Amino acid sequence: MAKINKNMGIMDIIQACPDAIEIFQKYGLGCIGCAAAHFENLEAGAKVHGIDVDSMVNEINALIKD
Repeated sequence: MAKINKNMGIMDIIQACPDAIEIFQKYGLGCIGCAAAHFENLEAGAKVHGIDVDSMVNEINALIKD
């Protein structure tokens, strides 16, 4: 599976790595039910919520490796 990056759409990340939902929840990013998740990239969503997007991306990519 390809690596996730902060420029990817939130729903694209979830489709590529469904386990990323756990990471989103850990960081308090409740985008799954949000309409913005269909057009917003991860960096924009994280910024709105004051989340360190690079740490989140690293954790999601660690899931993909395992």
